[in-house]
Amino acid sequence: MQKPLLEHINTPEDLRQLKKADLPQLAHELRQLIIKIVATKEGHLGASLGVVELTIALHYVYNTPYDLLIWDVGHQAYGHKILTGRKAIFDTNRQLNGISGFPKRSESEYDAFGVGHSSTSISAALGMAIASQLKGEKKHHIAVIGDASIASGMAFEGLNHAGVTNANLLIILNDNAIGIDPSVGALKQYLTNVKKGTEKQDNIFEALNFNYSGPIDGHDLPLLISELNRLKTLNGPKLLHVITTKGKGLKQAERDQVKYHAPGKFDANTGELNSGSTELRPPKYQDVFGETIVELAKANKQIIGITPAMPTGSSLKYMMEEIPERAFDVGIAEQHAVTLAAGMATQGLIPFCNIYSTFLQRAYDQVIHDVALQKLPVIFCLDRAGLVGEDGATHHGVYDLAFLNCIPNLIIFAPKDAIALRNIMFTAQLRLDLPLAIRYPRGSGHVLEWKKPFEAIKIGKGSCLKKGNTIAVLSIGTMAFVVEKAIEKLDISHYDIPFLKPLDSMLLHQIFADYKAIITIEEGVVIGGFGSSILAFANTHNYTQKVMTLGIDDQFIEHGSIDQLMRLQKLDAESLKSKIKDLLLELNMG
Repeated sequence: MQKPLLEHINTPEDLRQLKKADLPQLAHELRQLIIKIVATKEGHLGASLGVVELTIALHYVYNTPYDLLIWDVGHQAYGHKILTGRKAIFDTNRQLNGISGFPKRSESEYDAFGVGHSSTSISAALGMAIASQLKGEKKHHIAVIGDASIASGMAFEGLNHAGVTNANLLIILNDNAIGIDPSVGALKQYLTNVKKGTEKQDNIFEALNFNYSGPIDGHDLPLLISELNRLKTLNGPKLLHVITTKGKGLKQAERDQVKYHAPGKFDANTGELNSGSTELRPPKYQDVFGETIVELAKANKQIIGITPAMPTGSSLKYMMEEIPERAFDVGIAEQHAVTLAAGMATQGLIPFCNIYSTFLQRAYDQVIHDVALQKLPVIFCLDRAGLVGEDGATHHGVYDLAFLNCIPNLIIFAPKDAIALRNIMFTAQLRLDLPLAIRYPRGSGHVLEWKKPFEAIKIGKGSCLKKGNTIAVLSIGTMAFVVEKAIEKLDISHYDIPFLKPLDSMLLHQIFADYKAIITIEEGVVIGGFGSSILAFANTHNYTQKVMTLGIDDQFIEHGSIDQLMRLQKLDAESLKSKIKDLLLELNMG
């Protein structure tokens, strides 16, 4: 019986003491540990299983952390974390106060660059390589990037610059033909042809002045080690093309790569997914979007659906299946997605551009310059708005209200439930004369009976949900349900203000006339968002009563469950109830 190896490996230094012949056994043990932990603690499974051999080979050949290794996005970095001193605490991965699900500079010297969004690795590694040259340091700089991420515009910008330098840079193209969903586009087809040996054109990477090698089997450890050792001796920018299987080592993960990208809890022995609760629950907001756009698009031939590489996560896949000629996955290309939608809008089409809130940050200029400036009626559907939980600081969608708020010509709406989401989508396709951003959270749509007849929503109007005395709580979006729970037994008013822009000034004047104090609450950063707008309204109109603004603190929020993070930010019902009682006491004493 073979002696276990992984239990004795705490750093890459330990790894380098092993014989090459022992490394396949280590790869097997590393896979089993990843499967065991992710089965119960959840996380990104398939990507990390696919690069086990590559991870071992990189730390075996290169002198990390002196040599700098960057993992693009970071979904595939679990093996890296285990081999770099975090094995004993890997079971805290993505848990509150545990290690991050992504490489993070403050967590380990082996995490050379903090990641979470795609296509940053080449630019960062090139920056490091140039810095090493300037400082006279003899370092290697390695960026591991997937076939989906390398198709993004920023990756091409990095390739374009790197190709005219003599930087000591190695790009490893981890080609498994899938990101979260299957990769798309002409570059994907090119890479497929390269793998098959049918590509007739010049090599695209050699044309960009890279020393290209491959494609090679990314699960063949001796071959990987041999090739990496050869590449260490070459100067200038290099690209190694490796072919891997996402989910390698777990049959179900290899077979269903989309579902096992981040499968939730599953049986570590069989690989079967946990069936979960059979309780009837409201649909996810993404599915409300997905089903509604199909329903609307069947009746309105001008409707188009667009997503940058998130057809499953956004549920645009429903439209892609039923009306494929009018639904587009453009790959990891948020900037292109927004301007593509703008171009379509100039021609009378009605584009619904579905982008996760955190990824819209990547297309900020396009929202301003290509859409809002020209008053083009693009409909932005911003999924995963607010706190998203275990993915942490790189993925929380808490900035959208604030960074969109300052853009002229833009309507901003946050539905309080699935019915409101459905109705604003219906309203949007009636041809508004301005762009519209609709932001909604991850998870449940809060109401079971949501497929009601469509009703048009009056732009810029709010409503009173509960009438009370002394204090009015103003909520935007799904925070209405937190407020509802908090004030259940309190004589407090509650108003739903779904439009951040335009604000319902008539309703606000009435509120400020009727109440001694106002509380605003939002699942977004408190600076520049909903509460800031209410404060500005009060100041403009010389209202002097107290306005308390509740939202996300001026700090990056780390990972944990959504409930845990809401409590830490004091945005849960109990915290709100306590603040209301304190304010009532203050008003009575005053």
